[in-house]
Amino acid sequence: MREWLEREWQRRGGGALIFLPLALVYGAVVWLRRLLYRLRVFPVWRARAPVIVVGNITVGGAGKTPLVIAIVEMLERRGHKAGVVARGYGRVPRREHDPLGVVRVYPDVATPEHFGDEPVLIARRSRVPVYVSPDRAAAARALLEAHPEVDVIVSDDGLQHYALARDIEIAVVDAERAFGNGLLLPAGPLREPIRRLRDVDAVVMHGEMENGATYEIPAGKSYVAPFSVRPGREGFTALASNQELAPAEFALMTRGRRVAAVAGIGNPARFFEHLERLGIAARGAPFPDHHAYTAADLKLPGAEVIVMTEKDAVKCAAFADARMWSMRVDALVDPELEIFIVERLNTSGSETA
Repeated sequence: MREWLEREWQRRGGGALIFLPLALVYGAVVWLRRLLYRLRVFPVWRARAPVIVVGNITVGGAGKTPLVIAIVEMLERRGHKAGVVARGYGRVPRREHDPLGVVRVYPDVATPEHFGDEPVLIARRSRVPVYVSPDRAAAARALLEAHPEVDVIVSDDGLQHYALARDIEIAVVDAERAFGNGLLLPAGPLREPIRRLRDVDAVVMHGEMENGATYEIPAGKSYVAPFSVRPGREGFTALASNQELAPAEFALMTRGRRVAAVAGIGNPARFFEHLERLGIAARGAPFPDHHAYTAADLKLPGAEVIVMTEKDAVKCAAFADARMWSMRVDALVDPELEIFIVERLNTSGSETA
């Protein structure tokens, strides 16, 4: 059902239109909920440190996590002490004295099945405090209480989590899939109407638009020109031995061998196409986003080499064998976006003072 829906969401007049009445109800609920937060009928908590929210208005992955990591690294280079909050898609352990399930993700011991693949990946790559909870405001409070040195919080996703006040909103748009049929759930992929982008501070385009096409993103007084997520340093790492190879070396190593590419992300096709551009011929094996892998999933017939995303690799390390490699891609923050973030943080800091 999910796969059928996702296909129908990408075309107008598709079978998902049978859900249009539900989409109208959903849209009314979204509008009312946001209004109640803006009127402070629902409580909004403001942290003592500026909050940067990196999210999207569609379901499924759009490339937020690489951008979160890149922003955290940029902040650290500039002398800030960053922390990250996220929802977590795993079975977060809950304690009796903490019904909200606020937990720190320790990079060397946290497991994706308990904390979610993305928070674990962020913790391991960035080495900054990462806290997860369905209540992001509670996660931010716990982070700041335990780490008073943190002066900027980055929220991985959470654009619709209005209980946490934010100073900067960055919306990530998948350039290939964009907004699908432009309809709200469940008739389309939108969690909020496209006009929501009028209120964010920056729109980041992940990937390149096909054939020079452009998508009409509504502009508003706080809207900054769309930026892009640019790939930086790339490399391949063996899961079992930690051997590292440059893309050209990996392409040479796999030449003439049967290679399977595994991707459990929002847009697996992007990963498969990226490998092809690097000269790596692989047979694609897509899985649902946030898929909980088992060893049986990777018993791919005839595969001599299995290559996967870094997000998938954190879930496969426990049963990795010599065939398995992960591809690391470091996103680069657009210089203009970096300047914008820094200037906005400086403004937020002076207002707080």
